[in-house]
Amino acid sequence: MRIVIAGGHGQIALRLERLLAERGDEVAGVIRKPEQAGDLVAAGAEPIVCDLESASATDLATHLAGADAVVFAAGAGPGSGQDRKQSVDHAAAVLFADAAEQAGVRRYVIVSSMGADTEPPEGTDPTFAAYLRAKAAADADVRARSGLDWTVLRPGRLTDDPPTGRVRLAARTGRGAITRQDVAATLLELLDTPSTAGLTLELIKGEKPVPVAVRDVAGN
Repeated sequence: MRIVIAGGHGQIALRLERLLAERGDEVAGVIRKPEQAGDLVAAGAEPIVCDLESASATDLATHLAGADAVVFAAGAGPGSGQDRKQSVDHAAAVLFADAAEQAGVRRYVIVSSMGADTEPPEGTDPTFAAYLRAKAAADADVRARSGLDWTVLRPGRLTDDPPTGRVRLAARTGRGAITRQDVAATLLELLDTPSTAGLTLELIKGEKPVPVAVRDVAGN
């Protein structure tokens, strides 16, 4: 398979790129800066330099042509303000979906955030609230498209702890933590399971091996 990942320099994306490359898939990561390319090459991925905040969908579609699936794992990141939550976490996800449709790529997996399905509680940090609203808006746009076989993955609190390979994956899991490596492993399994299209799933640490958890939500 050929997989193109937006936010290819992110911590989850690099882990996913490495997993895909190790098993022999062709993988490319979309990055903003040429100096980020070395990390992708080290992970076994092809770097695609394209700024999702300024590119057109048509320009981006040329990079997605021939892909079997795409993954939106981009984010404005810590330290960014409310404007970039909107321009990256929302607008760039929509742009990536537009480009996928133009390129004829149906499979679209998006990394969202737990808590994006409700209005942030009163007293939430304004920047974090903007982040959750941006993720929610992106999810809603993607889920409204008939031209995409989408899956929305909403991980819990991310950690860099060693992976366990065991997760809880469901429409509702309750709050919890999950390692970035286990998120990457779950994304890999979702890409391999087309019958998860149309599902919005939360993910935290749990008891089921990742392949079993994905198979169970897919009804396979």
